[in-house]
Amino acid sequence: MPAYTIKHRTRYAYAAPVIDCANQVMVYPLPDDRLEVKKHELIITHTPEVEVFTDYFGNQVGVFSVIAPHSELLIDSLAEVVTHPIQFPMDEQPAAEQWQHLHALRGDAEFFDFLAPEHSAATEAIRATLDAVVNRTEKPLKNALVLSEYVYDHFAYQQGVTNVETPTEEIWRLQAGVCQDFAHILLFMLRLYGIPARYVSGYICPKDEGVRGTGATHAWVEAYIPFYGWLGLDPTNNCIVNDGHVRMAIGRNFSDCTPVKGTYKGTSAHRLEVSVHIENGTPLTAPTPTEPIYTQEVAAPILPVNSYRKYLDLQQQQQQQQ
Repeated sequence: MPAYTIKHRTRYAYAAPVIDCANQVMVYPLPDDRLEVKKHELIITHTPEVEVFTDYFGNQVGVFSVIAPHSELLIDSLAEVVTHPIQFPMDEQPAAEQWQHLHALRGDAEFFDFLAPEHSAATEAIRATLDAVVNRTEKPLKNALVLSEYVYDHFAYQQGVTNVETPTEEIWRLQAGVCQDFAHILLFMLRLYGIPARYVSGYICPKDEGVRGTGATHAWVEAYIPFYGWLGLDPTNNCIVNDGHVRMAIGRNFSDCTPVKGTYKGTSAHRLEVSVHIENGTPLTAPTPTEPIYTQEVAAPILPVNSYRKYLDLQQQQQQQQ
């Protein structure tokens, strides 16, 4: 049973003091039969009170506000977890019976959100390509694995070419991206062929060398396998999710699982830094500063000239000169 210590740091640095900062965090490890959460702490500068609730998808969500002026917001999530290996699907039922089972789920409210593919200009192009890959005479599990392998083989793992708002057609055109893009494109493919699929946000732990996505939050997909349940597929690493993955949140897509998001009053110019440090079996200690794996600079926008405001400014300047 692997044990991991996870230190997840999010830092916002603002170009000038800001106020009325309201935030939502989804950085709580999601316990289930495969994951034990031994300990979890949330340390936030300015020590705001954090209210925690369970959302529609069963995720733990924290909300807090920092009202006073501040130039930095630091959020540290510290967790000790133990993972257990999954029990792989036996997949004994005939293919036709499994596809009929999936078809019957179309009217089930529990699966509705995970069956409808998003609207995309690339739908027909994707379908035309994948019709040569998907084989309906094979079982849904086999096809889900084939589609995950297709993403791994045909999409380049490349940082900086996409962002969290990049649409499916752009990911398909680029044939490149990072784990969230690999997850989004696999979600689209699975749903297109009637296999329920949901987005997962979490961590991939440094159990093996050479895996993609370490040092940051990771994303993968869970596909619903008839007569078994949800099975995690990691198209970024072409593997079935097992005891090296730790879930934080599940949803329809990234927007349902965003680790940290919020609003504030003040300058839009700021710097976002995110770092994740995971150790095998090490007791939880105070957060250790690490180099951020993800950095984003947001500059203040160039505002259009407002003629009336310019007139008032000139009037004020003339009055000051008199």
